[in-house]
Amino acid sequence: MQTPQAEEPDWIQVSVESPLWEKNLPPMEALVRKALENAVAFFPLLKNRIQVSLLLTDNTFVQKLNRDYRKKDMPTNVLSFPFEALEKGTYLPFGETVLLGDIVLAHETIEAESLHKGISFEDHLAHLVIHGFLHLLGFDHEMGEDEAIEMEDLEIKILETLKIKNPYKMGEC
Repeated sequence: MQTPQAEEPDWIQVSVESPLWEKNLPPMEALVRKALENAVAFFPLLKNRIQVSLLLTDNTFVQKLNRDYRKKDMPTNVLSFPFEALEKGTYLPFGETVLLGDIVLAHETIEAESLHKGISFEDHLAHLVIHGFLHLLGFDHEMGEDEAIEMEDLEIKILETLKIKNPYKMGEC
């Protein structure tokens, strides 16, 4: 008798655009889904009302996006593209499912940062998924110290639910 597999949430769409992710794809996909699920748990009014797209890609693609949309011609670890610009605390339309946006992750940058900081790739990836998700919700650490502290505190609390240590105490940015 086969054990039924847990159903994956249909509000999370994961796409892979680089072979760099394929070596460990099933556990990586499960990890990004779990990170998002745990993040949404902190915002109960969003449950069953949103859709999020994750793109697992490489530095070349992320650099193009970063150059075209942020005018920074270099790769970065994560980019968030809100479908509609949300301000923190924005209410979602009643009875509608909202496409929050896209989170784009660059494998090589995440790998290099995790090696440099002495943390696991998986822990760093989970952190970046949560970080990107909070950006989709309108959180922005570049708006000042108070915003940065608020965003970091939320990230730390969500990471604790995944049993991941505070990355800011380890010098991670």
